[in-house]
Amino acid sequence: MKKFYKILENKLKDALNSCGYNISDITVSESDRPDLGEYQYNGIMALAKIEHQNPVQIANLVKEELLKDNFFKDVNVAGPGFINLTISDEALIQFVNIDDYEYSKQDKLIFLDYGGANVAKSLHVGHLRSVNIGEALKRLCEYLGYQTISDTHLGDWGRPLGLVILELSKRYSDWLFFKKDYDGEYPKVDITNSLLEEVYPYASNKAKMDENYLKEAQKMTKRLQDNERGIFALWQQIMEVSKNEIQSIYERLNAHFDLYKGESDAEKYVPELINYLDKLDIVVESEGAKVIPISLENDKLNIPPMLLVKSDGGILYSTTELATLYDRMKNYNPSEIWYVADKRQELHFTQVFRASLKAHITLPETKLVFAGFGTMNGKDGKPFKTRDGGVMRLSDLLSQVKEESSKRLNDAIKEEREEISECIAISAVKFADLLPNRNSDYIFDIEKFCDLDGKTGPYILYSTIRMKSLLNKAKENNFKYEKVSVIANQYDRDLILKLNNLDNVLNKSFNSKSLNDITEYLYSLTTSFNRFYAENIILKEKDPQKRESWLYLTSIVYKINNILLDILAIKVPSQM
Repeated sequence: MKKFYKILENKLKDALNSCGYNISDITVSESDRPDLGEYQYNGIMALAKIEHQNPVQIANLVKEELLKDNFFKDVNVAGPGFINLTISDEALIQFVNIDDYEYSKQDKLIFLDYGGANVAKSLHVGHLRSVNIGEALKRLCEYLGYQTISDTHLGDWGRPLGLVILELSKRYSDWLFFKKDYDGEYPKVDITNSLLEEVYPYASNKAKMDENYLKEAQKMTKRLQDNERGIFALWQQIMEVSKNEIQSIYERLNAHFDLYKGESDAEKYVPELINYLDKLDIVVESEGAKVIPISLENDKLNIPPMLLVKSDGGILYSTTELATLYDRMKNYNPSEIWYVADKRQELHFTQVFRASLKAHITLPETKLVFAGFGTMNGKDGKPFKTRDGGVMRLSDLLSQVKEESSKRLNDAIKEEREEISECIAISAVKFADLLPNRNSDYIFDIEKFCDLDGKTGPYILYSTIRMKSLLNKAKENNFKYEKVSVIANQYDRDLILKLNNLDNVLNKSFNSKSLNDITEYLYSLTTSFNRFYAENIILKEKDPQKRESWLYLTSIVYKINNILLDILAIKVPSQM
């Protein structure tokens, strides 16, 4: 991968060394004063303090050294020692003509846990950010050369399943699953996703109002976790139906998981884990329950112990989470594990991470990352709801956005209209979801995010299709474009400067575990292209050098847009 900033920083480092200053860490940034230069270096003042010298004098020495290199068109010193840099046309042309956008393979496995769907319950809008952010981070890791494993970690073993099975036992008491003395094969029963979507909220609400019903649900949950034969067989059928529905929604969002494991998969490790923890002498009793103290002396806030086993012998979400981590280290041994979940779960993951380290399940060098995210809210600033105040199903949201997208589609498009509307809708949802910083809440506005103008997914798609159309017309006219040989105007230059920032943006996004750097860059690059396209009459240009340069630049931007859209898991339709 071309690394423009690294080249720029190395040239500054060499210039400083030539002036007698041995500096290993150099950071160059885009200039906040474009009238003075395209890039700037602000480290001279800190160096002057160390050397007890005048910063302006040091900066001028470095300036003279840099001007010996034809890489720079201009170098000037401003204020107390800011060095401003403008790159020569020759250097920009040479760099943009290097067709290298691949990263070398990294010897590191990153395990990503995201999605977090709950079996027997509808995926709702609260699940959107986890799957969008997680899938994009996975694709970013893969593009940067890392090995990845992705797991949606289904919620399939706790009280929600106990509630569902309890209610089914009351409605269908004749089912063989509930006959304790039955030892034959269990038949397929008519369980549908619609039935499950109706049963769970009913049972959940009833448990809130009826204490006896809640106690029954707790007992049913225990029966499931004890692998009672009939209850487990019914659970398997519920799993099959629910998992198929979950996968269909994930497919719509272009999310693909290597594993569809859940809490139930970790359950088999729980006895082994608890036995292992007991031998380590890190588990203590508290009011009949087993807990692991994990607070540290320097904690600013009180971090309560992690509850391992309840007083009645039942296990909790934190127990299966730790068992899942035990499973992952035992069977995959990743270098890093990233958890993408609502930021309100931070305490839970802090407890699990600390317990795993204390128990030597993970080693100090194993990097555990909690990538928490904010909520998607309605125009009222509150979590997104349906008109009647309920939690909106994710499939319903996607259908609404698809309907809005279809309205804006060219009327001449008849064939593939459904497919194209779906593609645009998913782009609108994903781009809007990934545009804000991961930690921020944001307002979801369907009309705004479906707009073809502005900072939206449809705007990026429309512009990308325009690039493809231009390149196709060039091919029809037998125009070749193999390199940039001339920078004709500032629009060309601005576009090349934007392209130079790609590596910086990708690494910044990787380090922050947030996609907003990529979405902002994609919008900025696309907008620069549209200005360039409006200013340059490309196909009618008589000067062959200019025309070839403009077409080559178009091809590079088209390539980068497709790379970045693929990282964001956004497909480009054939037309709009």
